[in-house]
Amino acid sequence: MGEFLEHVEKSEAKGLLAKRLYVVISTVADPELMQQNFAKHLAYQVELEAAGVLFAAGPFGDDNEDGMGGESMIIYRAADLADAKRHVDADPMHKSGAKTARIRPWLVNEGGFTLKVTFSNGGRVFD
Repeated sequence: MGEFLEHVEKSEAKGLLAKRLYVVISTVADPELMQQNFAKHLAYQVELEAAGVLFAAGPFGDDNEDGMGGESMIIYRAADLADAKRHVDADPMHKSGAKTARIRPWLVNEGGFTLKVTFSNGGRVFD
């Protein structure tokens, strides 16, 4: 067992959340190819979202918030690193070579969020 999985077990033993997620840092390799594959990529992401695999995804801005940084982050709920890699490899953006991907296992132990939904106006606040 590797150090990461040992840390998962230690976190669980301490009563922490110990939720394993997989973070993909996706970097533009070919801007033209990226534009050509965007619609297929988005459809794939929506499919994974509906299946409960996609936790969150979106692009990074640059360090000064002046433009786009050429990278995005995708977070998958996956059984293990191999499962996360299958999702990455099936993504039209990565499959086409438009973007490269680096996968990082992420152990979520602390934090939280608030979700408020109002029925009368269909509003929602995620904080």
